[in-house]
Amino acid sequence: MALKIIQNYFPNLTPKQVQQFEQLEPLYKDWNSKINVISRKDIDELYVRHVLHSMGIAKIQSFVPGSSIMDVGTGGGFPGIPLAILYPETEFYLIDAIAKKIKVVHEVVEALGLKNVTAEQKRAEKVKAEFDFIVSRAVTSMPDFVKWVRNKVKKQSKHELKNGILYLKGGDLTQELELYQSATIYELSDYFNEDFFQTKKVVHLPIKYKG
Repeated sequence: MALKIIQNYFPNLTPKQVQQFEQLEPLYKDWNSKINVISRKDIDELYVRHVLHSMGIAKIQSFVPGSSIMDVGTGGGFPGIPLAILYPETEFYLIDAIAKKIKVVHEVVEALGLKNVTAEQKRAEKVKAEFDFIVSRAVTSMPDFVKWVRNKVKKQSKHELKNGILYLKGGDLTQELELYQSATIYELSDYFNEDFFQTKKVVHLPIKYKG
């Protein structure tokens, strides 16, 4: 079963977390038939291409209880929803500019009983709050993304990595990251064996506080 892939890499899940991860496939298949948020090809590979891919961030940085994470351009809820299942004591704020995508997020969050997720139709530039980390799956180039979120990062770090961006990206990032000497690239193929992850990365970019 596809869920076994998740348990293989995250063996310490509670029974409740296992149940929530199990629910993802029927929920997304049902909602995707009404509102297309995941490509037809990818929906059959949901646990590898969406759930496990999202959880690649957790291999780079675990989130401590009481921390806050914003997921920008969440689409149908990735990476935010899998991370919210994994870290029930961390607050997640999921935003997307497209209303129908946020509708799917609301429905999935409600069905899973996730109390640590807020979702809104909103552009990142309009957000007034500050967060420990801002996560996303390749919604735009890094320079544009930094412009959107650079004043939305908390000053006080309480994690191993400095506060900032954790960005899921693929391919050659040399040119895109040449402006950012402080960026660190983590290869997801170091953590996951599936072929899908051969070119997939997590980029950590610390953001200095702009007070």
